[in-house]
Amino acid sequence: MTVKATTALSWIDEHRDALIAMADDIWGYAELALHEERSAARLAEALRAEGFKVTTGTVGMPTAFVAEWRHGGAGRHGESGRRGGAGAGKGPVIGFLGEYDALGGVSQKVSPVQEPVVEGGAGHGCGHNLLGVGALGAAVALARELAARKLPGTVRYYGCPAEENLSGKAFMARDGVFDDCDACLTWHPGATNRVSTNSSLANNACNITFRGQSAHAAGNPFEGRSALDAVQLMNMGVEFLREHMPPKARVHYVITHGGDQPNVVPASAKVWYLVRAPERAQVDELYQRVLDCAEGAAKMTGTRFEVELLKAIWNTLNNRTLEDVLDAAMRRVGPPAFTAADLEFARRITESFRPDQKETYLSRQELSPEDLKTLRSQTLNDTIVARPAVLKEPSGSTDVGDVSWCAPTAQFGTACLALGTPGHSWQYAAQSGMDIGHAGMLVAAKVLAEAGFELVTNPDTLAKARAEFLELTGGRKYRSAMPPGQKPAFHQFADE
Repeated sequence: MTVKATTALSWIDEHRDALIAMADDIWGYAELALHEERSAARLAEALRAEGFKVTTGTVGMPTAFVAEWRHGGAGRHGESGRRGGAGAGKGPVIGFLGEYDALGGVSQKVSPVQEPVVEGGAGHGCGHNLLGVGALGAAVALARELAARKLPGTVRYYGCPAEENLSGKAFMARDGVFDDCDACLTWHPGATNRVSTNSSLANNACNITFRGQSAHAAGNPFEGRSALDAVQLMNMGVEFLREHMPPKARVHYVITHGGDQPNVVPASAKVWYLVRAPERAQVDELYQRVLDCAEGAAKMTGTRFEVELLKAIWNTLNNRTLEDVLDAAMRRVGPPAFTAADLEFARRITESFRPDQKETYLSRQELSPEDLKTLRSQTLNDTIVARPAVLKEPSGSTDVGDVSWCAPTAQFGTACLALGTPGHSWQYAAQSGMDIGHAGMLVAAKVLAEAGFELVTNPDTLAKARAEFLELTGGRKYRSAMPPGQKPAFHQFADE
């Protein structure tokens, strides 16, 4: 019989205002990948104040940190001791993954109409301000539960920078940060209350810089060699490559530098590529073909090119045992409750959506007929949505994938957004900074704490999750997809 984590749930209720204030502060900071100095410091200081031992600068990333709290059973709060795993006397290690980076170009006030805080600035268009604080609330609440019951165990909060674009967890995973964790749990703000069952797309990201020869664009263009021409020809080659990619593969690019002025043949130009596919091996093959397009473009234009790998990450392994634990915990906690003001804000923000946007979103969710009917009638989801009978096809990417190859891992979403809200948008950023997002965040903290407590008190479930993990990995030790010595790309957003 499952015992409810009453102390943990009460702690979250009692500290809801402080958790909301923290999430709003980080929403206001809106810091880009690997430059989340204020956000990371705010979270680390809060955990330190709650008795966690905080180690900053993890694996050479200034905004990465690990916060740990241990209890040896009948011993004192914070008692140290070697990890023993489930049932080994020292209790299991339960990890919570926190994120706190923002996205460029989606700056937005808390308003149902588009009003940037800073024109062209960054904003929390993926809700990581909520994600990081929700996971923190769970970590502290679970620690309070273990202390109150004098149960052995270790609670860890992993402060993970740069989930967007630069994948901080992949560097942490490569250096073994998650290897001794018995279970890693996380969540993500979304439009429904539902356990995540789909994998994610593995991917590579890189900068490709072409070097040519400048010349006067009217007087002697024949003496120039245009790096911009090379970028455009490479992009055209990739466009023709699309027909021959794996069905679920995705390739995206932006030209980050195309030259300085039109009357000078550009001697330098740069394009940023993201190459995705369902399996790591598919990414490796497709990535090489994209680089072949770069080589061909360089030969056609008489230029040379340089490749800077930014990151390479794995697809996610879904641990159904842990997903069952999260689903049961969510049903015990219950969905978010929204106020009339929340519903009115959501109604108004949906006025900015395309007419078919909500229905398109629902059509991709693999819903039961009952859930589909319910969600069509809702603006904000206040029910628990059943998991699909079969795994959903992956569509996005996350560096949680690398964690899932190091330790049993599972995640879920709670309703923090109006149904149909597009990802990485100003609408998402607006709702991440107000009561709709807060409601989903507090529920997520409770679900994570409940699930963590379930794993601490049921070693058989934890052992089952571990057995499933070993089956999924085939017993193979995680191997980073990045070459040895690969460094985080601190410079990518240095000037923004």
